[in-house]
Amino acid sequence: MNDARRDLRFLVLGAGALGGYFGARLADAGRDVTFLVRPRRAAQLAATGLVVQSRHGDLTLPAPRCVGAEAVGGPYDVVIVGCKAYDLDAAIDAIAPAIGPTTAILPLLNGMQHLDVLSARFGAERVLGGLCLISATLDDAGRVLHLNDLHELTFGERDGTRSARVAAIEAACAPARMTARASDAIVQEMWEKWVFIASAAGATCLLRGAVGDIVAAGATDLAQGLYDECAAIAAAHGHAPRAEARERGRGALAVAGSPIMASMLRDIERGAPTEGTHILGDLLARRTGAPGGVSLLRAADAHVRTYEARRAREAAAAAR
Repeated sequence: MNDARRDLRFLVLGAGALGGYFGARLADAGRDVTFLVRPRRAAQLAATGLVVQSRHGDLTLPAPRCVGAEAVGGPYDVVIVGCKAYDLDAAIDAIAPAIGPTTAILPLLNGMQHLDVLSARFGAERVLGGLCLISATLDDAGRVLHLNDLHELTFGERDGTRSARVAAIEAACAPARMTARASDAIVQEMWEKWVFIASAAGATCLLRGAVGDIVAAGATDLAQGLYDECAAIAAAHGHAPRAEARERGRGALAVAGSPIMASMLRDIERGAPTEGTHILGDLLARRTGAPGGVSLLRAADAHVRTYEARRAREAAAAAR
C-alpha cells in the first residue's frame, strides 16, 4: 500500500449500524467495498439492499458486495473491524483469510485491549489505531438509522508517524459523505474516548438513567467523579486527557435534559451481553494503587459483572 492514489480494496466486517454506515458511505463514493456478513444479513441485503437514513443524506446500495466467512477471499488492503468486544474472537477467525502481508487492520472498538489481541494474532505492524464517533442503529427492517450529526472516522499509526498506508486510506475516504481524518496522536485520542465512554457507561448503568436523569437527580458529581477517576488511570499510563477533551467530557456529563445513555445500559435493559469487561474491567485492571475513597469505577464494573453473572445463571437454569 505504497501509492496513495491506488484504489484500495476494503473488507468491512459486518453490515450493522457501524460497518453498514461507514461501508455504505465508502461504496457510495465509488470505493471497492466488500461486506463480510452472516447468512441472515446477506439474505436481507439481497432482498432490500443496504439502506442508510441520515440527516447527511440518505442512500441505498441495491446490491452491496457481500461474502460469508467461508468465501472471504483476499488479501484486502484494509479490513475494518467494528464488532462488539465480546465477538472479537469470532471476528478474528472470520477475517483471517483476508489478511495478507500488507493488509492494514482498522479496528473501531472502544478501549485498548483489542489492539493487543489483534496484534498477537496478526502482528502489531498490521494493526492501526482507530475510533469512530457516531450514533446509529439498525431498525427491524435492517435499515441503518443515523441518529445524530456525528459520523467521524479517525485512524492513524500507533507510533504517530504519517505512513503511506494512512495517507492512502485518507485519500480513499475523502470523497465519501462522512468525516474521515488521519491522526498523528491516535492512541491519545483512543484513550480520551475510552475515558469518556467508561465514565458515561459506568454512570448511566450504575444510576439506571440517561445523563439528563442523573443531572435531575442531583448526582452530576458522581458522574464527573467517575470521569476524574478514569482520567487518572489514563494519566498514569501517559495519556491524561488534554484540556479540551477533559472539558468536553466532564461537560457532557452535566447537561440538563441530555438523552445520552450508554449502549451498555440499553444492553442490560434488554437482557443482552455487554462490553463491560472490555470497557470497564480492563480500565480498572490498569489502575495502579488504590484510589482515595470509594472507587466508582470498581462499583460500576461490579454492577455490570453482577448482571452478567445473573444472566449466565438464568441461562444455565433455562437450559436444564
